[in-house]
Order: sequence, then structure tokens, then C-alpha cells
Amino acid sequence: MKFNTKTIHGGQQTDPSTGAVMPPVYQTSTFAQSSPGVHQGYEYSRAANPTRTALENALASIENGVRGLAFSSGLAATDTVLKLLKPGDEVIAMDDLYGGTYRMFTRIYQDYGIVFHFVDMNDTAKFESLINEKTKLVWVETPTNPLMKLADIEAIAKITQAKNILFAVDNTFATPYLQQPLDLGANIVMHSATKYLNGHSDVIAGALIVKDEALGEKLHFAQFATGGTLGPQDSFLVLRGIKTLHLRMQRHCENGAKVAAYLNNHPKVKAVYYPGLESHPQHEIAQKQMKGGFGGMVSFTFTSGYKKDAITFLENLEVFTLAESLGGVESLANHPALMTHASIPAEKRAEIGITDDMVRLSVGVEDADDLIADIEHALSLV
Repeated sequence: MKFNTKTIHGGQQTDPSTGAVMPPVYQTSTFAQSSPGVHQGYEYSRAANPTRTALENALASIENGVRGLAFSSGLAATDTVLKLLKPGDEVIAMDDLYGGTYRMFTRIYQDYGIVFHFVDMNDTAKFESLINEKTKLVWVETPTNPLMKLADIEAIAKITQAKNILFAVDNTFATPYLQQPLDLGANIVMHSATKYLNGHSDVIAGALIVKDEALGEKLHFAQFATGGTLGPQDSFLVLRGIKTLHLRMQRHCENGAKVAAYLNNHPKVKAVYYPGLESHPQHEIAQKQMKGGFGGMVSFTFTSGYKKDAITFLENLEVFTLAESLGGVESLANHPALMTHASIPAEKRAEIGITDDMVRLSVGVEDADDLIADIEHALSLV
């Protein structure tokens, strides 16, 4: 079954009791048992719920995994992966991460005795030098948020497999429409399903997908024991979103490429961060592991380097909405230093290149001409 068909049918079946094409929303906390311990596969919705099961089956299908797990948020999914670790264990992570991930690593789990190393994953020598017997997890975003840096998933997987280290990839920006990390050697895929998988800015959700049943069972136990599960209504909405993922991503990619090209030729723009541009330092990696396009996320900085220009630009957008998050059908604009990445210390942001004049755009599925006209108008006022 090819990907476009999987988004609609993968892992799915009609409701056995009614024939409903979409799974019902099983809005129940508990399930009747015919005798103590004798049930129909469901006991309590924290452990499993039929609507969530339908979503989890779809997640496993589109990422070519054997098990999917749906969570109350992307951070809840990340948190569950970290629960596999013990004090003294070490994690090597991409140096450019979503601010909430960085916050969790450094302000929660670091206090529990987990050691984190942040490194440019394209510096293979530096990455390998950090590996030791205590290294238990490698965590990568590709493309990253907000600098759109890429990591070669297949190359990293060869190293982690040789060392028997878990390798997790945050695939939120690319989605399985563009890249499937499990096929490239990763052990775990994470999504903020709030974003492209749902696609309509009306749900907070997260996901994990694995290619090993035993690992999936460990993660499910941690999810069940600590309670970060996704409710049935939200599960239904994310499953509904997945059914149009391939259609939406095609337009996101088309519009993203057009917006990036426009910005790349504008005199007020200093740098554009988009994997589809030949000027992108990891463009060749993007061509190798991202199939069908380069996504709808575009970041850029101003020739002036002034923070005030970024703010003026953002305040004057009309089609783009100034808001956190990304991946919805509507276009959103964001100031990473003041919004999504404010939890990262200023000196750390400066070190990795998140400047105060940076703007991040989540390019939606509107008409590209309207989006470019909106950007052109806002830039004219800078």
C-alpha cells in the first residue's frame, strides 16, 4: 500500500458493530467485563481506548512502524521516552531543538541525574567523541526548529546501531509524507501531532512510533503508568487530520518553496532558512532523505539585523496570523526569541544562531499569491 492510500486506509477498518466508516468516539472511561478479568480487549481508557487504538494503528502505518502510541501532547511523548533512562545515563541531542524539548531536558531531567550533550549532528567527529558507555539515547530534530538544520538520519543510525544506542527522531516538521526515519534506521519517531498530523489547529497531541515490539511495550507501560494518554475526541480529530495529510503537505511544500524563493531575493532579507534552497548548507541531505518536497516551514532574518524590524513585520501581517504553533492549514508567523524559544537562555540562542531578528513562518495552504502579497506589504513597512 502506497503512502497516499495509507493515510486513509492504513491500519484502519470499519466499525465491526455498525459498519461506521470513521471509528466512533468512545467517550467512556471504563468497559464492562463479563467476569473479573474477562473483557473484550478494553478495561480502562488510560490503558487503551478503541478510538485511540484506531489512531495508533494509523500512526504505525504511515511511519512504517509496528506500534504507535498517542499522547496528550508532543512533550508528553518526549517525556515518556526519557522515562526509559536512569540517573547517570547520557543523551546526545541536536544543538537546535524546540524550546520545550530543551527546557524539559535541562530543567527537569538534568536535575534527575541525566547528562545532556548538545551538538551539531553534522560534526560527525564531535558527535562520536561524546559517545561512551553511559550514552543511552541520541535525540534529533530534522529539520530543526527554527533554524531548519538537517541531520543525516541514515548516517547517525549506522553509528547508534553499532553502539546499541537508542536513536529517536522528532519528525514533526517533515512528517512521514516527506521522510520516514524508521526506514532510515531510527528506533523511535516522535511527533507533535498538534502540528501537521492533525493540521487544523484544534488539538494538542503527541505520538511515538517504533519498529520493535518490545520497545513499544516498554513505552506503552510508561505511558499507562504515568497517564499521558490522548483522549478519544482528540484521537478522532487527529485521525481525521491524517486522512488529508498527503493533500495538505503537497500544498504546504508548494507554498513553502514559493515563499522561500521570494524571501531569498528580497533586499531587506539577509538569510533564508529552507531546506529546498540550493544555498541551504544541508540541501544535499534534504534531497537524499526528504521525498516529495521540503516542507512548509521557512525562517529568515533581516539585512538590518534589528529586532524592531522583525516585530514591525510581524505586527503588519494580515493573512499570516501572529501565533505560536505551526502545521495548520492557516499560515502562522512567529518570533522564536520572544515566543517558542524564549525558554532557551539568550546566550544559548545566540550561540546556535537564533537571533532576535529571526522570524519563523508556517506556510499554510492558502493561495501562494495572497501569502506573498501579505509578506511584501509587511516588508514594505520595515
